[in-house]
Amino acid sequence: MNFQYPIGRVLLGEARAVAEAHGRFHAQAVDEARLCEGATGFSERRTGLAGEASVDGPGTFYGKTRRTVTFAPSREAGWWIERADLREQLRTQVSVRNVWTSARNIVLRSGSPRNYLRMVEHIVALRLGMGVDDLTIRVDSGDPPLFDRSSMDLVEAMDKAQIVERDEPATFVTVKEPVTFGGGRGDFLTFLPPEDGEKKLRLDCAIDFASVIGKQRIVFDVTPETFRHGALARTNATHRQMLLAKTVGILFADMRNLGYTKQNILIHGRRKFYNAPRFVQEGGGGKALEPVWHRATLDLLAALALIDRGRFIGRVVSYRAGHTLDIRAVTQLYLRDLLETVS
Repeated sequence: MNFQYPIGRVLLGEARAVAEAHGRFHAQAVDEARLCEGATGFSERRTGLAGEASVDGPGTFYGKTRRTVTFAPSREAGWWIERADLREQLRTQVSVRNVWTSARNIVLRSGSPRNYLRMVEHIVALRLGMGVDDLTIRVDSGDPPLFDRSSMDLVEAMDKAQIVERDEPATFVTVKEPVTFGGGRGDFLTFLPPEDGEKKLRLDCAIDFASVIGKQRIVFDVTPETFRHGALARTNATHRQMLLAKTVGILFADMRNLGYTKQNILIHGRRKFYNAPRFVQEGGGGKALEPVWHRATLDLLAALALIDRGRFIGRVVSYRAGHTLDIRAVTQLYLRDLLETVS
């Protein structure tokens, strides 16, 4: 299949730089494609949870302290974060409107400066990845847990809570026209409406690292099956970043990732991985696609989950982008009134 896309109306970045990045993107081969048949990858009914389920792990930023995440039904439409340790704070809606920062990871906050949750991307990606419209995320601090299996523990907790359909249709939204957002380092995101009345989301995601990771590109339709596959992909960090987090990084809140271990993080250098990567292809030189699956499934999909007007559908093309461009792009969709409901 030929995965070629037009450049949409350029709303961020220089048109020439976007065109050059667009050319490099299309010159990069697709390493893996997982497409589904049919017009939608999920039920077209609105969904929620039948019960509650919890999972715990070492804190991302404090390491030795155990942290718990509970998925529970929501009395309000949408996804909501509830800090159990801050009884006098209102719940925070999972929305781009409540992004505090996306410098190193996505942090959501509302009300008091203490009413936040860091590194939410690995949790909120389940909204679109599992096709759940209404849910409460209950946490015991602003520091989420880390897991050796990335977000698979969260997927299994949601399975235990049981996804149920409601007697009303789901709401789908997409872009009114093709639009492209360029970053400042040869990166871009393109949003395209769905084809032929389909109600599904297709991601075409490419990365290009100056390390052993190298060039990677995958194309997939977001379904429970493809999300479960990608949910095992861990965050990657350079060997230098790992050392910083364990030494001088202790002094800085945004670098104090004390929960990082060789089990829950993929550590890479210029010529080698420092632990065993996942998603190693058979043949083709044995390329390990764990980084690109993490980028697409647990980073990009999380940013799209911050579109609070409904389930986003269409096609999203990502080249060398990260949290900052993701959030800028989704914010621009709101600022420029580029979203519309699909009937």
